[in-house]
Amino acid sequence: MQKVNWVYNYLADRLVLYSQRYGRRGWLVFLLLFTLIVALMLGTGANSKPDFKVTEIRGVWLTNVDSDVLFSKGKLRRSIDTLSNLHFNTLYPTVWNWGHTLYPSGVAESYFGVKIDPAEGLQNRDTLKEIIDRAHRDKMRVIPWFEFGFMLPSDAKLTRKYPRWLTQRQDKSTIWWEGKVHQRVWLNPIHPEVQGFITALVQEIVSKYDIDGIQFDDHFGYPVDFGYDDYTVKLYQNEHNGQSPPDDFNDKDWIQWRADKITAYMTDLFHAIKAKNSKVIVSLSPNPQKFSLESFLLDWDKWREIGLVEELIVQLYRNDMSAYDWELSQPELQKAKGHIPTAVGILSGLKGSPVPMQQIVTQVGKARDGGFGGVSFFFYESLWNFGTETPDYRQNAFKKLMKPV
Repeated sequence: MQKVNWVYNYLADRLVLYSQRYGRRGWLVFLLLFTLIVALMLGTGANSKPDFKVTEIRGVWLTNVDSDVLFSKGKLRRSIDTLSNLHFNTLYPTVWNWGHTLYPSGVAESYFGVKIDPAEGLQNRDTLKEIIDRAHRDKMRVIPWFEFGFMLPSDAKLTRKYPRWLTQRQDKSTIWWEGKVHQRVWLNPIHPEVQGFITALVQEIVSKYDIDGIQFDDHFGYPVDFGYDDYTVKLYQNEHNGQSPPDDFNDKDWIQWRADKITAYMTDLFHAIKAKNSKVIVSLSPNPQKFSLESFLLDWDKWREIGLVEELIVQLYRNDMSAYDWELSQPELQKAKGHIPTAVGILSGLKGSPVPMQQIVTQVGKARDGGFGGVSFFFYESLWNFGTETPDYRQNAFKKLMKPV
Protein backbone atom coordinates (compact mmCIF):
# COMPACT_ATOMS: atom_id res chain seq x y z
CA MET A 1 0.00 0.00 0.00
CA GLN A 2 2.93 2.37 0.63
CA LYS A 3 3.95 1.83 -2.96
CA VAL A 4 0.43 2.66 -4.16
CA ASN A 5 0.41 5.87 -2.07
CA TRP A 6 3.81 6.93 -3.43
CA VAL A 7 2.72 6.44 -7.03
CA TYR A 8 -0.56 8.22 -6.35
CA ASN A 9 1.26 11.29 -5.00
CA TYR A 10 3.78 11.24 -7.82
CA LEU A 11 1.07 11.10 -10.50
CA ALA A 12 -0.90 13.85 -8.80
CA ASP A 13 2.14 16.12 -8.98
CA ARG A 14 2.62 15.24 -12.66
CA LEU A 15 -1.05 16.06 -13.29
CA VAL A 16 -0.59 19.61 -12.06
CA LEU A 17 2.49 20.19 -14.21
CA TYR A 18 0.85 18.57 -17.25
CA SER A 19 -2.27 20.74 -17.00
CA GLN A 20 -0.15 23.90 -16.71
CA ARG A 21 1.79 23.01 -19.83
CA TYR A 22 -0.90 21.62 -22.16
CA GLY A 23 -4.11 23.22 -21.00
CA ARG A 24 -7.58 21.79 -20.43
CA ARG A 25 -7.64 19.21 -23.25
CA GLY A 26 -4.33 17.69 -22.23
CA TRP A 27 -5.47 17.76 -18.61
CA LEU A 28 -8.56 15.65 -19.45
CA VAL A 29 -6.48 13.06 -21.30
CA PHE A 30 -4.03 12.82 -18.42
CA LEU A 31 -6.85 12.60 -15.86
CA LEU A 32 -8.36 9.64 -17.70
CA LEU A 33 -5.03 7.80 -17.77
CA PHE A 34 -4.32 8.72 -14.16
CA THR A 35 -7.67 7.28 -13.00
CA LEU A 36 -7.12 4.05 -14.95
CA ILE A 37 -3.59 3.52 -13.57
CA VAL A 38 -4.62 4.12 -9.96
CA ALA A 39 -7.62 1.79 -10.29
CA LEU A 40 -5.40 -0.96 -11.65
CA MET A 41 -2.85 -0.46 -8.88
CA LEU A 42 -5.48 -0.57 -6.16
CA GLY A 43 -6.74 -3.83 -7.62
CA THR A 44 -3.27 -5.37 -7.54
CA GLY A 45 -1.75 -3.58 -4.55
CA ALA A 46 0.79 -5.04 -2.17
CA ASN A 47 -1.90 -6.03 0.33
CA SER A 48 -4.08 -7.82 -2.20
CA LYS A 49 -4.19 -11.57 -1.84
CA PRO A 50 -2.92 -13.53 -4.84
CA ASP A 51 -5.71 -15.28 -6.73
CA PHE A 52 -4.87 -19.01 -6.56
CA LYS A 53 -7.16 -20.36 -9.26
CA VAL A 54 -6.75 -24.05 -9.94
CA THR A 55 -7.29 -25.96 -13.15
CA GLU A 56 -7.75 -29.19 -11.19
CA ILE A 57 -8.62 -29.49 -7.51
CA ARG A 58 -5.98 -31.55 -5.73
CA GLY A 59 -7.09 -31.24 -2.13
CA VAL A 60 -6.74 -32.84 1.27
CA TRP A 61 -8.71 -32.53 4.49
CA LEU A 62 -6.80 -31.69 7.67
CA THR A 63 -8.55 -32.90 10.82
CA ASN A 64 -7.76 -33.32 14.51
CA VAL A 65 -9.17 -36.86 14.68
CA ASP A 66 -6.58 -39.67 14.43
CA SER A 67 -4.08 -37.06 13.28
CA ASP A 68 -1.61 -34.81 15.06
CA VAL A 69 -0.84 -32.56 12.09
CA LEU A 70 -2.53 -29.56 13.74
CA PHE A 71 -0.99 -29.90 17.19
CA SER A 72 2.56 -28.73 16.42
CA LYS A 73 3.45 -25.52 14.62
CA GLY A 74 6.62 -27.08 13.21
CA LYS A 75 4.90 -30.24 12.01
CA LEU A 76 2.06 -28.25 10.49
CA ARG A 77 4.50 -26.09 8.54
CA ARG A 78 6.51 -29.09 7.32
CA SER A 79 3.33 -30.96 6.36
CA ILE A 80 2.06 -28.08 4.25
CA ASP A 81 5.43 -27.81 2.52
CA THR A 82 5.35 -31.55 1.82
CA LEU A 83 1.88 -31.31 0.30
CA SER A 84 2.97 -28.39 -1.84
CA ASN A 85 6.03 -30.31 -3.06
CA LEU A 86 3.74 -33.21 -3.98
CA HIS A 87 1.60 -30.85 -6.12
CA PHE A 88 -1.45 -30.55 -3.86
CA ASN A 89 -3.09 -27.15 -4.23
CA THR A 90 -6.01 -26.97 -1.77
CA LEU A 91 -6.26 -27.49 1.99
CA TYR A 92 -9.51 -28.08 3.86
CA PRO A 93 -8.62 -27.64 7.56
CA THR A 94 -11.28 -28.33 10.17
CA VAL A 95 -12.26 -25.27 12.21
CA TRP A 96 -15.33 -26.53 14.12
CA ASN A 97 -15.12 -29.96 15.71
CA TRP A 98 -16.08 -31.74 18.95
CA GLY A 99 -18.04 -28.71 20.12
CA HIS A 100 -15.08 -26.33 19.88
CA THR A 101 -13.42 -24.00 17.41
CA LEU A 102 -9.86 -24.79 16.38
CA TYR A 103 -9.03 -21.11 16.10
CA PRO A 104 -9.36 -18.41 18.82
CA SER A 105 -13.02 -17.43 18.56
CA GLY A 106 -14.64 -14.50 20.27
CA VAL A 107 -18.03 -15.84 19.19
CA ALA A 108 -17.47 -19.23 20.85
CA GLU A 109 -16.22 -17.52 23.99
CA SER A 110 -19.27 -15.28 24.16
CA TYR A 111 -21.71 -18.18 23.74
CA PHE A 112 -20.21 -20.86 25.98
CA GLY A 113 -17.06 -19.47 27.54
CA VAL A 114 -14.34 -21.38 25.67
CA LYS A 115 -12.30 -19.53 23.07
CA ILE A 116 -10.50 -22.48 21.50
CA ASP A 117 -10.39 -26.27 21.72
CA PRO A 118 -8.67 -27.01 25.07
CA ALA A 119 -6.24 -29.53 23.56
CA GLU A 120 -2.74 -28.68 24.79
CA GLY A 121 -1.16 -28.40 21.35
CA LEU A 122 -3.60 -25.68 20.26
CA GLN A 123 -3.09 -23.25 23.12
CA ASN A 124 -1.54 -19.83 22.47
CA ARG A 125 -1.71 -20.48 18.75
CA ASP A 126 -3.93 -19.70 15.81
CA THR A 127 -3.61 -22.78 13.62
CA LEU A 128 -5.88 -21.39 10.94
CA LYS A 129 -3.69 -18.32 10.47
CA GLU A 130 -0.60 -20.53 10.46
CA ILE A 131 -2.12 -22.68 7.72
CA ILE A 132 -3.17 -19.67 5.65
CA ASP A 133 0.20 -17.95 5.89
CA ARG A 134 2.17 -21.07 4.93
CA ALA A 135 -0.22 -22.33 2.27
CA HIS A 136 -0.56 -18.98 0.53
CA ARG A 137 3.23 -18.68 0.51
CA ASP A 138 3.21 -22.00 -1.36
CA LYS A 139 0.39 -20.80 -3.64
CA MET A 140 -2.18 -23.21 -2.17
CA ARG A 141 -5.80 -22.40 -1.47
CA VAL A 142 -7.20 -22.63 2.07
CA ILE A 143 -10.89 -23.44 2.50
CA PRO A 144 -11.76 -24.00 6.19
CA TRP A 145 -14.03 -26.98 6.79
CA PHE A 146 -16.96 -26.61 9.20
CA GLU A 147 -16.65 -30.30 10.01
CA PHE A 148 -19.18 -30.93 12.79
CA GLY A 149 -21.84 -28.59 11.39
CA PHE A 150 -24.90 -28.95 13.64
CA MET A 151 -23.54 -32.02 15.42
CA LEU A 152 -22.13 -31.85 18.96
CA PRO A 153 -20.76 -34.25 21.56
CA SER A 154 -23.54 -35.03 24.02
CA ASP A 155 -21.52 -33.53 26.86
CA ALA A 156 -20.40 -30.35 25.06
CA LYS A 157 -20.65 -27.09 26.97
CA LEU A 158 -22.94 -25.68 24.29
CA THR A 159 -25.21 -28.72 24.70
CA ARG A 160 -25.53 -28.19 28.44
CA LYS A 161 -26.03 -24.44 28.19
CA TYR A 162 -28.67 -24.45 25.45
CA PRO A 163 -30.68 -27.69 25.72
CA ARG A 164 -33.62 -26.00 23.97
CA TRP A 165 -31.48 -25.77 20.83
CA LEU A 166 -31.42 -29.55 20.36
CA THR A 167 -33.66 -31.43 17.99
CA GLN A 168 -35.32 -34.67 19.11
CA ARG A 169 -36.84 -37.92 17.98
CA GLN A 170 -40.52 -38.73 18.49
CA ASP A 171 -39.75 -40.29 21.87
CA LYS A 172 -37.95 -37.04 22.83
CA SER A 173 -34.54 -38.75 22.90
CA THR A 174 -31.57 -36.70 21.68
CA ILE A 175 -28.62 -39.12 21.64
CA TRP A 176 -27.32 -40.26 18.26
CA TRP A 177 -24.52 -42.82 18.16
CA GLU A 178 -21.72 -42.12 15.71
CA GLY A 179 -20.02 -45.34 14.69
CA LYS A 180 -21.48 -47.07 17.76
CA VAL A 181 -18.74 -45.29 19.73
CA HIS A 182 -19.50 -41.59 20.24
CA GLN A 183 -22.66 -40.12 21.72
CA ARG A 184 -23.75 -37.11 19.69
CA VAL A 185 -26.62 -34.64 19.75
CA TRP A 186 -27.84 -32.33 16.99
CA LEU A 187 -28.56 -28.64 17.05
CA ASN A 188 -31.83 -27.77 15.34
CA PRO A 189 -30.88 -25.92 12.13
CA ILE A 190 -34.42 -24.57 11.87
CA HIS A 191 -34.26 -22.82 15.26
CA PRO A 192 -33.48 -19.08 14.82
CA GLU A 193 -31.13 -18.97 17.83
CA VAL A 194 -29.10 -21.88 16.43
CA GLN A 195 -28.97 -20.14 13.07
CA GLY A 196 -27.74 -16.98 14.76
CA PHE A 197 -24.93 -18.85 16.50
CA ILE A 198 -23.75 -20.74 13.42
CA THR A 199 -23.96 -17.64 11.21
CA ALA A 200 -21.90 -15.68 13.74
CA LEU A 201 -19.20 -18.37 13.76
CA VAL A 202 -19.06 -18.54 9.97
CA GLN A 203 -19.02 -14.77 9.54
CA GLU A 204 -16.25 -14.52 12.11
CA ILE A 205 -14.04 -16.82 10.05
CA VAL A 206 -14.93 -15.13 6.76
CA SER A 207 -14.24 -11.62 8.04
CA LYS A 208 -11.23 -12.37 10.26
CA TYR A 209 -9.13 -14.59 7.97
CA ASP A 210 -7.74 -14.32 4.45
CA ILE A 211 -9.44 -17.51 3.29
CA ASP A 212 -10.33 -18.66 -0.22
CA GLY A 213 -13.61 -20.30 0.73
CA ILE A 214 -15.52 -22.07 3.46
CA GLN A 215 -16.82 -25.63 3.34
CA PHE A 216 -19.79 -27.51 4.78
CA ASP A 217 -20.86 -31.16 4.50
CA ASP A 218 -23.72 -33.51 5.49
CA HIS A 219 -23.45 -32.36 9.08
CA PHE A 220 -25.18 -29.22 7.89
CA GLY A 221 -28.32 -31.29 7.94
CA TYR A 222 -29.37 -33.72 10.66
CA PRO A 223 -30.44 -37.38 10.88
CA VAL A 224 -33.79 -38.17 9.31
CA ASP A 225 -35.34 -39.60 12.49
CA PHE A 226 -34.96 -36.23 14.24
CA GLY A 227 -37.13 -33.15 13.87
CA TYR A 228 -39.80 -33.84 16.51
CA ASP A 229 -38.67 -31.16 18.95
CA ASP A 230 -41.28 -28.67 20.14
CA TYR A 231 -40.07 -25.78 18.00
CA THR A 232 -40.13 -27.76 14.74
CA VAL A 233 -43.46 -29.45 15.50
CA LYS A 234 -45.16 -26.12 16.23
CA LEU A 235 -43.74 -24.59 13.07
CA TYR A 236 -44.99 -27.53 11.03
CA GLN A 237 -48.42 -27.28 12.63
CA ASN A 238 -48.62 -23.57 11.86
CA GLU A 239 -48.00 -24.32 8.20
CA HIS A 240 -50.35 -27.34 8.03
CA ASN A 241 -53.57 -26.17 9.66
CA GLY A 242 -52.66 -27.63 13.04
CA GLN A 243 -51.73 -31.06 11.71
CA SER A 244 -48.70 -32.70 13.37
CA PRO A 245 -45.76 -34.12 11.41
CA PRO A 246 -46.11 -37.71 10.15
CA ASP A 247 -45.13 -40.48 12.55
CA ASP A 248 -43.10 -41.99 9.72
CA PHE A 249 -39.90 -39.94 9.68
CA ASN A 250 -39.16 -41.35 6.20
CA ASP A 251 -42.34 -39.82 4.77
CA LYS A 252 -41.15 -38.08 1.58
CA ASP A 253 -43.12 -34.88 2.11
CA TRP A 254 -41.90 -34.64 5.72
CA ILE A 255 -38.33 -35.18 4.54
CA GLN A 256 -38.68 -32.48 1.90
CA TRP A 257 -40.32 -30.00 4.29
CA ARG A 258 -37.41 -30.25 6.72
CA ALA A 259 -34.86 -30.19 3.90
CA ASP A 260 -36.45 -27.06 2.46
CA LYS A 261 -36.21 -25.32 5.83
CA ILE A 262 -32.49 -26.11 5.93
CA THR A 263 -32.17 -24.83 2.35
CA ALA A 264 -33.87 -21.58 3.40
CA TYR A 265 -31.31 -21.14 6.17
CA MET A 266 -28.45 -21.96 3.81
CA THR A 267 -29.75 -19.25 1.47
CA ASP A 268 -29.54 -16.70 4.28
CA LEU A 269 -26.10 -17.96 5.30
CA PHE A 270 -24.80 -17.78 1.73
CA HIS A 271 -25.77 -14.12 1.50
CA ALA A 272 -24.32 -13.44 4.96
CA ILE A 273 -20.99 -14.90 3.80
CA LYS A 274 -20.98 -12.84 0.62
CA ALA A 275 -21.86 -9.69 2.56
CA LYS A 276 -18.66 -10.14 4.57
CA ASN A 277 -16.44 -11.15 1.64
CA SER A 278 -17.84 -11.62 -1.84
CA LYS A 279 -14.67 -13.42 -3.01
CA VAL A 280 -14.98 -16.28 -0.50
CA ILE A 281 -16.46 -19.30 -2.28
CA VAL A 282 -18.97 -21.64 -0.67
CA SER A 283 -17.78 -25.24 -0.96
CA LEU A 284 -19.77 -28.36 -0.09
CA SER A 285 -18.49 -31.91 0.51
CA PRO A 286 -21.57 -34.12 1.01
CA ASN A 287 -22.36 -37.75 0.33
CA PRO A 288 -24.22 -38.62 -2.90
CA GLN A 289 -27.55 -36.81 -3.26
CA LYS A 290 -29.92 -39.67 -2.42
CA PHE A 291 -28.12 -40.57 0.81
CA SER A 292 -27.61 -36.94 1.72
CA LEU A 293 -31.28 -36.07 1.38
CA GLU A 294 -32.85 -39.24 2.72
CA SER A 295 -30.47 -39.73 5.64
CA PHE A 296 -29.46 -36.16 6.61
CA LEU A 297 -32.13 -33.93 5.04
CA LEU A 298 -29.52 -32.10 3.00
CA ASP A 299 -30.80 -31.42 -0.51
CA TRP A 300 -27.53 -30.38 -2.10
CA ASP A 301 -28.78 -30.75 -5.66
CA LYS A 302 -31.33 -28.02 -4.95
CA TRP A 303 -28.62 -25.92 -3.31
CA ARG A 304 -26.60 -26.24 -6.51
CA GLU A 305 -29.56 -25.38 -8.73
CA ILE A 306 -30.31 -22.14 -6.90
CA GLY A 307 -26.67 -21.07 -6.75
CA LEU A 308 -25.73 -21.78 -3.13
CA VAL A 309 -22.77 -24.05 -3.98
CA GLU A 310 -19.74 -22.78 -5.86
CA GLU A 311 -17.55 -25.86 -5.45
CA LEU A 312 -18.72 -29.45 -4.90
CA ILE A 313 -16.70 -32.40 -3.65
CA VAL A 314 -18.84 -35.51 -3.31
CA GLN A 315 -17.61 -38.16 -0.86
CA LEU A 316 -17.30 -41.42 -2.78
CA TYR A 317 -15.58 -43.56 -0.15
CA ARG A 318 -16.00 -46.88 -1.91
CA ASN A 319 -13.74 -49.94 -2.05
CA ASP A 320 -15.99 -51.65 -4.61
CA MET A 321 -15.05 -50.24 -8.01
CA SER A 322 -18.41 -51.06 -9.58
CA ALA A 323 -20.13 -49.07 -6.81
CA TYR A 324 -17.65 -46.23 -7.33
CA ASP A 325 -18.33 -46.20 -11.09
CA TRP A 326 -22.08 -46.25 -10.49
CA GLU A 327 -21.89 -43.25 -8.17
CA LEU A 328 -19.84 -41.29 -10.71
CA SER A 329 -22.59 -41.84 -13.27
CA GLN A 330 -25.47 -40.52 -11.15
CA PRO A 331 -27.44 -37.69 -12.82
CA GLU A 332 -27.01 -35.18 -9.97
CA LEU A 333 -23.25 -35.52 -10.15
CA GLN A 334 -23.23 -35.37 -13.93
CA LYS A 335 -25.31 -32.17 -13.88
CA ALA A 336 -23.09 -30.63 -11.23
CA LYS A 337 -19.84 -31.14 -13.13
CA GLY A 338 -21.26 -29.18 -16.06
CA HIS A 339 -22.32 -26.34 -13.78
CA ILE A 340 -19.69 -25.75 -11.08
CA PRO A 341 -16.22 -27.08 -10.19
CA THR A 342 -17.02 -30.64 -9.11
CA ALA A 343 -14.48 -33.00 -7.60
CA VAL A 344 -14.50 -36.49 -6.12
CA GLY A 345 -13.75 -37.12 -2.46
CA ILE A 346 -11.54 -40.22 -2.18
CA LEU A 347 -10.75 -42.15 0.99
CA SER A 348 -7.00 -42.55 1.41
CA GLY A 349 -7.40 -44.68 4.52
CA LEU A 350 -8.57 -44.79 8.12
CA LYS A 351 -6.75 -45.78 11.26
CA GLY A 352 -6.81 -49.59 11.25
CA SER A 353 -8.29 -49.66 7.75
CA PRO A 354 -5.64 -48.84 5.13
CA VAL A 355 -6.45 -48.20 1.49
CA PRO A 356 -3.96 -49.62 -1.08
CA MET A 357 -2.19 -47.05 -3.19
CA GLN A 358 -3.24 -48.84 -6.35
CA GLN A 359 -6.91 -48.33 -5.46
CA ILE A 360 -6.28 -44.61 -4.97
CA VAL A 361 -4.50 -44.38 -8.33
CA THR A 362 -7.37 -46.18 -10.05
CA GLN A 363 -10.04 -43.98 -8.49
CA VAL A 364 -8.20 -40.78 -9.36
CA GLY A 365 -7.86 -42.00 -12.93
CA LYS A 366 -11.58 -42.76 -13.18
CA ALA A 367 -12.46 -39.31 -11.84
CA ARG A 368 -10.22 -37.68 -14.44
CA ASP A 369 -11.50 -39.89 -17.24
CA GLY A 370 -15.04 -38.95 -16.20
CA GLY A 371 -14.33 -35.26 -16.72
CA PHE A 372 -14.49 -34.22 -13.07
CA GLY A 373 -12.73 -31.15 -11.81
CA GLY A 374 -10.33 -32.84 -9.43
CA VAL A 375 -10.10 -34.92 -6.27
CA SER A 376 -9.68 -34.43 -2.55
CA PHE A 377 -8.46 -36.99 -0.02
CA PHE A 378 -9.74 -37.88 3.40
CA PHE A 379 -7.52 -37.37 5.23
CA TYR A 380 -3.95 -36.03 5.64
CA GLU A 381 -2.61 -38.65 8.09
CA SER A 382 -3.76 -41.57 5.97
CA LEU A 383 -2.12 -40.32 2.78
CA TRP A 384 1.06 -42.18 3.74
CA ASN A 385 1.05 -43.05 7.45
CA PHE A 386 -1.73 -45.67 7.54
CA GLY A 387 -0.95 -47.56 4.35
CA THR A 388 0.57 -51.01 3.92
CA GLU A 389 3.23 -49.47 1.66
CA THR A 390 6.08 -47.38 3.07
CA PRO A 391 5.56 -43.60 3.48
CA ASP A 392 8.30 -42.93 0.90
CA TYR A 393 6.63 -45.18 -1.63
CA ARG A 394 3.24 -43.51 -1.17
CA GLN A 395 4.67 -39.99 -1.26
CA ASN A 396 6.44 -40.73 -4.53
CA ALA A 397 3.24 -42.22 -5.91
CA PHE A 398 1.22 -39.15 -4.88
CA LYS A 399 3.81 -36.83 -6.42
CA LYS A 400 3.41 -38.56 -9.74
CA LEU A 401 -0.37 -38.80 -9.38
CA MET A 402 -0.84 -35.14 -8.40
CA LYS A 403 1.50 -33.76 -11.03
CA PRO A 404 -0.28 -30.79 -12.65
CA VAL A 405 -2.22 -31.77 -15.74
